[in-house]
Amino acid sequence: MAAPLVATPTNLSLSPTHHHHSKSPSLTCLAFKPNLNRFRRNLTHVAFNGNPQSYKHEHNHSSPPHKSLVPVRVLGPNCSFLQMDPQETSSSRTVSVKSSASDSSNISTSTISQKAFGVLHLVVSLGIVLAMDKFLKKAFVAAAIKFPSALFGMFCIFSVLVILDTTIPAAATSLMNFFEPALMFIQRWLPLFYVPALVVLPLSVRDIPASSGLKICFIIAGGWLASLCIAGFTAIAVRKIVKTEMTDAEPMAKPSPFSPLEFWTWSGIFLVSFVSAIFYPTALGTSARTCLPFLLASTVLGYMVGSGLSSGVKKVFHPIICCALSADLAALAFGYISQLGFDAVLGCYLTKVSSNPGAGDILMGFLGSVILSFAFSMFKQRKLVKRHAAEIFISIIISSLFSLYSTALAGRLVGLEPSLTVSILPRCITVALALSIVSLFEGANSSLTAAAVVVTGLIGANFVQAMLDKLRFRDPIARGIATASSAHGLGTAALSAKEPEALPFCAIAYGLTGIFGSLFCSVPAIRQSLLAVIG
Repeated sequence: MAAPLVATPTNLSLSPTHHHHSKSPSLTCLAFKPNLNRFRRNLTHVAFNGNPQSYKHEHNHSSPPHKSLVPVRVLGPNCSFLQMDPQETSSSRTVSVKSSASDSSNISTSTISQKAFGVLHLVVSLGIVLAMDKFLKKAFVAAAIKFPSALFGMFCIFSVLVILDTTIPAAATSLMNFFEPALMFIQRWLPLFYVPALVVLPLSVRDIPASSGLKICFIIAGGWLASLCIAGFTAIAVRKIVKTEMTDAEPMAKPSPFSPLEFWTWSGIFLVSFVSAIFYPTALGTSARTCLPFLLASTVLGYMVGSGLSSGVKKVFHPIICCALSADLAALAFGYISQLGFDAVLGCYLTKVSSNPGAGDILMGFLGSVILSFAFSMFKQRKLVKRHAAEIFISIIISSLFSLYSTALAGRLVGLEPSLTVSILPRCITVALALSIVSLFEGANSSLTAAAVVVTGLIGANFVQAMLDKLRFRDPIARGIATASSAHGLGTAALSAKEPEALPFCAIAYGLTGIFGSLFCSVPAIRQSLLAVIG
């Protein structure tokens, strides 16, 4: 038998050479002929059992035999490549199954630990924000400072982030990442913090004459449209003057949708606490505390149901309305069954007593954290704010002043009582800061203030996009600023859901409108001038 030919690699011109002295049983290299197609035709069978195999080939009679053959030794007799006996195969399969089970167990453990860490991260970050807000409130009350404490905290956080970004950028990024779960929680549940004002609206407007209620509705609806126009046209005018080109904004994260598990969990809490409160009215010490779980659960469930409605239904039936009706129906049912009465249960919903809180007090307790979260939102969009500072600041300042003075003047022209006019002055400012603003005025009805703000937001959420189109506001800057300056958070949520490119400007204007409104009303001269206009 002729000794096998073993090919060795040569230079760029590859040609087969004979090596009669090669005795290595291992896998050897091939010297490929230039004609690869012909080489492929020569290969007709590959052995994987570890024994040398002979390969069939084409024989070209016009060439010498040693040039027409490409004998190849792929595997040597001692090679164990893919060589397994039945016992080894079975053992390998067993190891593979065990390895898969072990991997699945590790993945499950890792997932559980990640979820546990995520919950802990949320609790710690949100707890710090809430503790900071509570500390500032106590400090400002002790020092008899009437300036909104949460607003001061927001300026402090923003300043710290800017300083860190200038000196130690990594520290600023780490701080933002640490508070990200708390910010997403606030963004996800933000509409709920406005609901208590609507839930207790039947108690707030009971002493208001019907004629005064109609005047308030007229001022709120007309004032929303006027503020929208002023903010939008001002932004367009300034933009034409400065001629700043648009740039991409920082992406805004969206909160996760509600899961079936969340819905059924809150449903269980509602049923158990509702039944318990009927049989044990003071199980938790007071009626307000005992009613708190099922009233809170009914509010949350209403928001979940409202959020799942179709976009067409939401235009006339906003999730906030569904949320408030759900809580009111729960209060009505409990009041009827327990014979406490509807008004008494609503009184338990929002007690305004820190030592005996209701469901509404818990929700409104997050309003200060909303203001603190503005610092992180503005820092994230700091490049956008810097680039479009002229359009943003000028339009928001003019819109804020117009909103305050036009409301005061409209109240005087329609003959609305001064105390009611003062109560609706900050109608275009988010609830958290609106309540701080009216606290600077004597005789204001804070419940009416919160209700006026929420109604303004609902009007904006339902009609803002159609009105912007009719006014031919095409610029995302103008659309975003006009929406947030006239309808704060609810209008922002409605517009940004369909126009994500306007969301950064909505977020900036949403916070700055409240900030400038609070700053203006904190100035005694401006406050006195507003009272003079009201009469």
